[in-house]
Parts: sequence; structure tokens; C-alpha cells
Amino acid sequence: MSLFSEEKEGIALDRNRRSPAFAVALGGMLAALAVVIMCLGGLIPIATYVCPIVCSMLLAVMLKLCGRRFAWAWYAVVGILSSLFSPDKEGAAVFLFLGYYPILKPVLDRRRFRWLWKGLYFNGSIVVLYWLLLRLLGMGQLAEDFRDLGLAGLVLMLIMGNLVFFLLDRLLSGRFRRK
Repeated sequence: MSLFSEEKEGIALDRNRRSPAFAVALGGMLAALAVVIMCLGGLIPIATYVCPIVCSMLLAVMLKLCGRRFAWAWYAVVGILSSLFSPDKEGAAVFLFLGYYPILKPVLDRRRFRWLWKGLYFNGSIVVLYWLLLRLLGMGQLAEDFRDLGLAGLVLMLIMGNLVFFLLDRLLSGRFRRK
């Protein structure tokens, strides 16, 4: 049974009967929840990375139930609102750069050498994200944190980020099934 199965407790959801009103209502509720989750990112330091992952899972629900077009619209709305209202701008930027992965995943899964493409996507996005945060937006506290970590700490963080990214990929694939 897939992570986002369309049948739960005997109630089957017919994808052909869903109206645009359903998609807008669901999108509005999930977007409000996602913005609240992104605003919680400033409370706990690790939440900078956890909150965008949780919001990506909400995007996967939106994609599964409402389709690609509504999922892109949902992603844009949550990205803009979390950039405006979230006290943790780094977390909002992580969502902006990596949050659309559930929409991109089916495209990458059809490609040859998909693990290579997924790794390039993640690592390239991280490099561009932090270059922009440090160079263009001048987040001095972030630069100081990186200096305190040192090169070994940054490499370890990147390795752990890759591990979490590929675990998210497996979770989105529904490969964590109980046997």
C-alpha cells in the first residue's frame, strides 16, 4: 500500500469526481498549515531543515490529490508566504530551493542514472542556495556559524543532508512498507 493511498477505511476517493473547488479548499487548508509549520522553524535550530521537509510532504499530498497544476500553485503560495512571514529566512529559502522536489521526482525517476540526477539536483541547489544567502543577502550570522563549524563540519552537514534527502526520496516513493 502506497504512502498516499487513495482508499482509506473503506472510503474510496474518485479522482475524476474532484472539482476545482475541492482542490482550492484543500490547497488553502494545507497552505495555511504549511505556513504555520514554516513559522515554527525559528524555535528549534534543527527545525530550519525539518520544517521544509514536512512542507514537502504536504506538497506531495497536494500533488497526489489535486494534480501537478494545483501543486505548483500551492508551492508558489507557500513559498511566498513563508518568505514573508517566517522568522527563519534560511528555512524559507531551503523550502524555496528544495520544496518542489515532490513535483520534480516523477520526472527524475523516469531518467537513466536517476540517483545521479537526484544527487546533482540536491547538491547543486544547496550550493546555489547558500552562495545566494551568504553573498547576495549577506547573512552574517550564517557565515559566522559556518566558520565555527569548519570545513569538516560543513562536509559532514552536506553528507547528512544527502542522507536525509535520499530518505525523503524513498519515503515519497512509498518504499517504507510494512511486510
